[in-house]
Amino acid sequence: MQFLDWLLMVVSVLLIGLVMIQESKDDVKNTFSGEKSELFKNQKQRGPELFFARVTMAVSILFAVVTILALIRPF
Repeated sequence: MQFLDWLLMVVSVLLIGLVMIQESKDDVKNTFSGEKSELFKNQKQRGPELFFARVTMAVSILFAVVTILALIRPF
């Protein structure tokens, strides 16, 4: 395994961990019943939620870039 492969593995584990830490925004039991639907409610993220959302976005972009670089490198 080369450096990009190891980097891709570390970034993917980090991304999985960040997604698992975040709180779910949807309530599954109310999805199909329509009860107290907050689908169009404007919910702003603040504090730690905003931080984790931004870090997750940055890590997902890094994941995409590293994946593309790992695919186009010469064998």
